[in-house]
Amino acid sequence: MLTLCGFSASNYYNKVKLALLEKGVPFQEQLAWVGQTDLAASPLGKVPYLLTPEGPLCESAVIADYIEAAYPTPALVPAQAFAAAKVRELITFMELHLELVARNLYPQAFFGGTVSEAAREKVGIQLEKNIAAFAKLASFAPYVAGDSFSMADCAAIVHLPLVSSATKAIYGRDYLADLPVRDYLARMAERPHVQRINADRKASTAEMLARRR
Repeated sequence: MLTLCGFSASNYYNKVKLALLEKGVPFQEQLAWVGQTDLAASPLGKVPYLLTPEGPLCESAVIADYIEAAYPTPALVPAQAFAAAKVRELITFMELHLELVARNLYPQAFFGGTVSEAAREKVGIQLEKNIAAFAKLASFAPYVAGDSFSMADCAAIVHLPLVSSATKAIYGRDYLADLPVRDYLARMAERPHVQRINADRKASTAEMLARRR
């Protein structure tokens, strides 16, 4: 039995959780807030991390690759090498060039902190550039990588809403509004596993915010 450790307010935790659910892999969850993690399993104290019969794994990209290799059916990464690389390209792009950049806005957008005007300006310029590039890679036809649900959707479903919400909160407009992201997320929200992810995220976020008070 696999054990997914972390908390459901984390988008990277939810990326892995959604992949497990979509694949029908049996697993259990173990709550681990930041600061309460097993440093032997996740040396940087990050979530998620996964406890497997062979030992622990950390870093969501590594965990996702493990899940795909260990539980290949149903496939969330295409068998053909180039198509598989395009799925991973989208994931990498969303995480490094969209979510990680937008994360600089989260303290003010979501947690009552303050981000300097210089930082807001720098992030805004970078996001506009990166989102324009992302638009050249993403398909949304009907899934983010094409005609099949993939690991890229597990990433998009949890990352893109944060980019939208953060930019709207800081700049007064959704930087993803020119892409079909809203309709895409509405389609994805019809999937039962996505509904579970969203419900668990809302409950976990409320608990996380209560812990910060």
